[in-house]
Amino acid sequence: MISRRAGVWILVVFTVAVGVAAILLPRTPQPQSYHDFADKRSWLGIANAGDVLSNVAFAVAGVWGLLFLSSRAGARQFADTRERWAYFAVFLGLLLTAFGSSYYHLAPDDARLVWDRLPMTLAFMGLVSAMLAERIGVPAGFYLLPLLLVIGAGSVVWWWHTEATGVGDLRFYAAVQVYAVLVLPVLLLLPPRYTRGADFAAIFGLYVLAKIFESADRQIFALTRQTVSGHTLKHLSAGAAGFWIVRMLQKRQPVATRVIDTQEMPG
Repeated sequence: MISRRAGVWILVVFTVAVGVAAILLPRTPQPQSYHDFADKRSWLGIANAGDVLSNVAFAVAGVWGLLFLSSRAGARQFADTRERWAYFAVFLGLLLTAFGSSYYHLAPDDARLVWDRLPMTLAFMGLVSAMLAERIGVPAGFYLLPLLLVIGAGSVVWWWHTEATGVGDLRFYAAVQVYAVLVLPVLLLLPPRYTRGADFAAIFGLYVLAKIFESADRQIFALTRQTVSGHTLKHLSAGAAGFWIVRMLQKRQPVATRVIDTQEMPG
């Protein structure tokens, strides 16, 4: 673990580095080959059924998380009720991703991809805000949440605007994705407010696994003899990360409470 002050400086340097890299890198349009997924099989009249139906994992995780946060048990799991707002963004993002991604995969193109990416930024940036609240301080996560959400959504809107004007620019959306993923291990170096901090490492691992599945879409489809594609497994892995977040919230305890309980035990 490192001190909170050192962590803040590392976070500032990392944020600036990602921002500068996004500005300095050349414009990159959306490759149209991205929309050419391996598994094009239909089922019960549903086009690209594997990639469409696997989005149910996002829907179930999102609904489960929202129901938990809205319950009395969920409210008791937070030392400060303001912390719940970031997780509301995470689970609402997962639920909306189920619809947006399904809509996109029915007939993949740039226009539909917008509705896949927008809710994903809601989930990404919500998780960043949640981690800031836990590792830096509740005010940091709470007050930065609206800004993070605007930046995430803005990166998608900017990409779509530039594609529509013929000068596609994926840099800022890519920067948001890279930042949301790589900032998690940085924040894990700071002292936690709650137990089960290792669950964030598992969540990070599931997302990295999802990106590996995505990049190996065709290879996995061929390796499994056209049983399941890498992109379908990407959805299932990313959805599993959502389930893991709910499980973490249900089981964790404030660190201070745990220490006090231990000290009060006889013997």
